[in-house]
Amino acid sequence: MPAATARQGGAILIDQLLLHGTERVFMVPGESFLPCIDALYAHRDRIATVGFRQEGGAAYAADAHGKLTGTPGVCFVTRGPGATNAGIGLHTAYQDGTPMILFIGQIGSDTTERDSFQEIDYRRMYGTMAKWVASIDRTERIPEFIARAYRVAQSGRPGPVVLALPEDTLWGEATVADVPPAPRPHPHPAPDEMARLADLLEAAERPMMIVGGANWTEDALAQVRGFAERFDLPVGVSWRRLECFDNRHPNFAGHVGFGMDPALARRLQTADLLLAVCTRLDEPTTEGYRHVESPIPRQRLVHIHPDANELGRVFRPDLAIAADPVGFAAAAADLAPKRPPRWAGAAKAANDDYLASLRPTQMPGPLNLAQITAGLRDRLPKDACVTLGAGNFALFPHRFLQFSGLGTQASPICGAMGYGLPGAIAAKLAFPDRMVLCYAGDGCFQMTMQELGTAAQNRLGIVILVFNNGMWGTIRQHQEREYPARVHALSLINPDFAALVRVYGGHGETVTRTEDFAAAFDRAVDFAQTRSMPALIELQYDPDGITPDTTLSAVRAAAQGAAAGTED
Repeated sequence: MPAATARQGGAILIDQLLLHGTERVFMVPGESFLPCIDALYAHRDRIATVGFRQEGGAAYAADAHGKLTGTPGVCFVTRGPGATNAGIGLHTAYQDGTPMILFIGQIGSDTTERDSFQEIDYRRMYGTMAKWVASIDRTERIPEFIARAYRVAQSGRPGPVVLALPEDTLWGEATVADVPPAPRPHPHPAPDEMARLADLLEAAERPMMIVGGANWTEDALAQVRGFAERFDLPVGVSWRRLECFDNRHPNFAGHVGFGMDPALARRLQTADLLLAVCTRLDEPTTEGYRHVESPIPRQRLVHIHPDANELGRVFRPDLAIAADPVGFAAAAADLAPKRPPRWAGAAKAANDDYLASLRPTQMPGPLNLAQITAGLRDRLPKDACVTLGAGNFALFPHRFLQFSGLGTQASPICGAMGYGLPGAIAAKLAFPDRMVLCYAGDGCFQMTMQELGTAAQNRLGIVILVFNNGMWGTIRQHQEREYPARVHALSLINPDFAALVRVYGGHGETVTRTEDFAAAFDRAVDFAQTRSMPALIELQYDPDGITPDTTLSAVRAAAQGAAAGTED
């Protein structure tokens, strides 16, 4: 290692990012970390700096980068208001288990505890929504803190790290050696744990596997597919982890979570052995802890997770294995049944049910979202990346699209709105040669639509579908179920979204009929690919078509009927 030389704190920090393989950072610039910006200028040929319009968008993009690449998304924001704005992306990364590092410019250490301009105690502010929160109070300790931040963000259950950067730390100088990244460990199951797993499979009659979580590799995915094939296991993916198992594989049973196919829900409920592979089995996946009950599931549970603290935290497992996807998959590659499984044909039956669920459903009005999304399934390249925000519109791509593997989708597991567009920006930057498609509702899109400027400035040829039903649809469904016909505070007066993207130099169209969508989509894709600029299609549809399987009028009628029955 070359001898250390004196460097300014900002330069030391950016040198550590380079050493850890960082290719881009997402930020809204601030005067509180000017030395870092200057160091990024010095390395502008090696680290791309992507400036956003608002810190929430930058933090969302950092989360999406972490989801799509498996490496920490790096975000810089300024103190006080900037840090507060970034909180939504940090919360998403924490709940979703995404590796991320948030750097916050901070006041100088000589003025702390005076309620100085934009002063916040970040340890208290972020203490419950980050894996580690710290302040680098000495310039010479920057390499130590950065190396630890990368390790913490990626280890166990991945998540965000927050590092505050006092001005005197960044402006100060130090002669200190760099700290290179350490090899990444992959916890493996013990031999006796795999033997116990084999015994449980041997005794089972209706086993099922759910795959999820982060830190998968292509090799690990292939090894788990082979394991499922040998044991003829039906395989579902946990809520919004659709990339964790090839949706076109004959063992695929479907997306386990809100709005799942009833046949899949029954299969999950009646399984006598459940293999939860690197997924937490969170509330959306279990649909409110109904299909897998807490604390003691009705199914025998084998829970594999890289963070031992997750094992037994919500569900009591019959077998708990602390292993990450790479470690478990390598061990599973050596496991095979001693005799043909007694449940032979179960995987095909589950896959048949899944394939039947792909048929588009009927919807009211001239524009059928189910038919449009089902049509996209065969039009999108298999390596296309789809990003989604949150809302009932997302049930359509969850249900009717198919995802082939790593880097093919990014969405907020925690249900944070406004994610789709910043996520698409991060995806296109990470995979410039892939098609990137963003799904956004009208309310969801308006939370971050200013980032159209970011997409245009960086000449990113993304395609955006905005689903306009003029209301907060998910909340409307809940309101009609709990307080039928008492609709209040849920309508939206929207702009002309197609005109808006054209103001930014992009392509915009509005579609109101199913038969007009395919040609409009082809024009949008052609524009995005040839002009390297965003293209947007606004889809105006009947608000009564609230999900692929029901209407608002049906929800209201059921609630009114139940109320009438209670009164009788």
